[in-house]
Amino acid sequence: MDWNRTKTIFIIVFSILNVFLYWLYLDRQMGVGNMQILGKTSVEETLALENITYDPIPFNKKDVSYLSAHLATFPTEKLEELSDQSVVLIEKSRLLSHMKKDVKVIEEKGDYDFDEFLKKYVLNGKDYVLWDVDEEERSAVFFQRVKNETIFYSPNAMLIMHWDKEGKVTHYEQRMLDEFLSFNHKKDLLSQDDAVSSLVTRGYLKPDSTVMQVKSGYSTLVQLTETQVFAPTWNVQVKLKDGTIEHYFINAIEGKVIEFQTDMLEEPTE
Repeated sequence: MDWNRTKTIFIIVFSILNVFLYWLYLDRQMGVGNMQILGKTSVEETLALENITYDPIPFNKKDVSYLSAHLATFPTEKLEELSDQSVVLIEKSRLLSHMKKDVKVIEEKGDYDFDEFLKKYVLNGKDYVLWDVDEEERSAVFFQRVKNETIFYSPNAMLIMHWDKEGKVTHYEQRMLDEFLSFNHKKDLLSQDDAVSSLVTRGYLKPDSTVMQVKSGYSTLVQLTETQVFAPTWNVQVKLKDGTIEHYFINAIEGKVIEFQTDMLEEPTE
């Protein structure tokens, strides 16, 4: 048994727990955890008044837990498995790769197909899911998944891909998390309806919009240097009158609306 490694793990776990408990204490003291949800009738009246379309979603009540993870490093032996590309590591946890082989991710009809590239040319590529495509910048953002749940907007759990005018990948940047640990179990998960109600209460949903779907995932609750704590999160996808899709995020335990700084996702490549 590697006692030093075991001791380090215990120290990390207890540090996470201490930070989490202190955060929870401050959160409750300040009253920011109070969820604002209207009664069922009030929500229905507001939706009708604003012409917002939403079909209630069947919900199976279940217990959930918070999640901690460690910033992953890329072992040299794993990098040697990457073919047809030139790789540079920054502080062992940020991978920058430039392709030596022409690999297209845009089909003749203009559709995107990233699955094959992720499978063949990216470490743990199967653990990433497409989040957004910027056609003007010719780039795509992928979020890491754990336990079939997406980790929303964590720079340390993300892959950003770039391609040229011909749809051939030029380079990508990758970061990932590992050593996932669930803790603080037996927390009631808010329903999807409660998440939508919380948005209605706060006036986030625009008139003449349609709630398309509500998906579960995780978002950052506490972030240390190499460790993060995540909270269960609902992602509410809304289609506006002009066809634009907007995303809203609700802490699935406390009901708070989460606002991400999306302009900080991509750092300049080197």
